[in-house]
This record gives sequence, structure tokens and C-alpha cells, in this order.
Amino acid sequence: MLISIVAPCYNEEDVIERFHDEVQKVAEELLPLGHDMEFVYVDDGSRDRTLGALKRLADRDSRVRYVSFSRNFGKEAALLAGLRHASGDSVVVMDSDLQHPPELIKRMVDLREQGYDQVIARRTRNGDPITRTVTARLYYRLINRLVDVELMDGVGDFRLLSRRVVDAVLALTEYNRFSKGLFAWVGFPSTTFEYENAAREHGRSSWTFRGLLNYGLDGLLSFNNRPLRAALYLGMGLLLCAGLYTAWIVGAALVNGVETPGYVTIITAVTALAGVQMIMLGVIGEYTGRIYYEVKGRPHFLVKATNVERTKDLIP
Repeated sequence: MLISIVAPCYNEEDVIERFHDEVQKVAEELLPLGHDMEFVYVDDGSRDRTLGALKRLADRDSRVRYVSFSRNFGKEAALLAGLRHASGDSVVVMDSDLQHPPELIKRMVDLREQGYDQVIARRTRNGDPITRTVTARLYYRLINRLVDVELMDGVGDFRLLSRRVVDAVLALTEYNRFSKGLFAWVGFPSTTFEYENAAREHGRSSWTFRGLLNYGLDGLLSFNNRPLRAALYLGMGLLLCAGLYTAWIVGAALVNGVETPGYVTIITAVTALAGVQMIMLGVIGEYTGRIYYEVKGRPHFLVKATNVERTKDLIP
């Protein structure tokens, strides 16, 4: 069985060669068991010399395939490019900063041979700040009540995919991609095991609070239309409240006569309704923006350098 390692890279010049050495050791251990391996590295527009390091790896190891973007297109585009260029019977998706332990690949392969199409590594949150742990748990508890697929806390991109899962994911051509949700949406027999998360070998994570917030919103909006439905229900509820309030005002006027209108009541009602309208417009705008990007049909990424065959996303 040919196993493809797909690893997106962004400013990983100082760690990528060590990462390759580690996965190469795993490849040597799997070779006597009848498993060969290829390495697909995607340089997501790095600003350092990551591309040069990948070229050196390709020169010394013929199993290395690299793709370098014309600019930073984001991790989702890098994952898509890696899956498109992977030719293995099974594909292992993992980070290149050694936070995903390479030695777990052997365990994934063992579980794949038991018939699972997806073998998912779920990291524990030991060592994470308590605020991040609580926030993540609340987010997953909320989002699983809203989206059409089940997303598990601690589950990321580190997983083994069978060829039919890879082909199913590649058949989903949407522009706004949320891979964690796409992997869950395609289904197929899956299993999960836990592991202790490792520290980054070099540098700092490129994820900011704003980036994590936007990623969370992508997960919420990519797999359901419930926010639009919620906006409709909220509007109907406000209309009902307005009708009841009008009936109460008319009844009070008939019984007690017309009183001076309350300034505070008017300001409060106008402000509240304006806020609700802005929220509903924002929700509609999010979905409209996604439709806008889908209709334009732009490629997910553009390639400036590679040692593999051209793809349809390469500049003609």
C-alpha cells in the first residue's frame, strides 16, 4: 500500500528538514510490512526560505513532491492542493511543525488495515490555558446543536484517509472550505484515538484570536442555514411582541385616556429594533458573500513552483 503524507508548510524553514527525517524513519519501519510512502509538501506562500528547503529535500529524496503557492492562500487551500497531488492508497494529513507526532502514523496504518476509511487522531487539551479549553468546549457544544454534521472537540486535520474518502472530498468543489466539516460530511467508517499534543518545535502559531473566531464562524455557516432561519423566527417574535404592545397601549388609552408618550420607551424600542435589523443583515450578508465567491469561480490557489505535473489551478 502506498501512503501519502500531506503536510502544509508556512514559514517552516527551520523545522521542515527535521520533520522529514522523522516521517522518513516511520517510512523505513513500514517498508518491511509492505507499505511504501511518498511525501507531499505544500508551501503556502512562506516568507522565509521554506521553498529552498523543500527543493533540497526533493533533490536528496525522490519520494518528495512539493507545491509552492504564488502567495499565502490559507491552510484550507494548502490541504486541498496536497490532496490533489497525493497518489497514495491512503493519505495522512498532518502539520509540518511536529505538533502531530509522526510515530502515530503506524497506529493509523494498523487501524486502516482493520477496515476503517478514516482514522482520526484526537488530541487532549492537557496543558492548554483553561480559558481556551472552556471556550472550545462551549463552542463545540453550541455548534453541534446547529450544524448538520458532528464536530468533535480536539479533532483537527491530523488523520488518515482512504482513497475513496480523498476522492469524495475532492469531488466537493466549494470555494469556502471547512475541511474538518467536509471530512465529517463524507462519512464512511471511522475510528478515533487520543494522543497528547506536542509543543511546536519552532516559532509561534500563526493562529490569532481573530483567525480562530473567523474559523469558528466558517464552521457554523458552512454546513447549515439555521442562522437565516433564526433571523426569520426572531423577526416573527418581534412582530408578535409589537402587536401585543400595541394592543396594550390601545387598551390603556381606552381605559385611562391618552398619556404623554414615554421617551425612554421609544428610544429603547428603536435602538433594540435597529440592533436586531443589523444582526439579521449581517447574517444575510455572510451567506450572500459566500454565494458571491462561489459564483466568481476563482481557483483555490495558484502555483508558482512544483516538481509534479501541472494542475488546473496553475497559471496557464
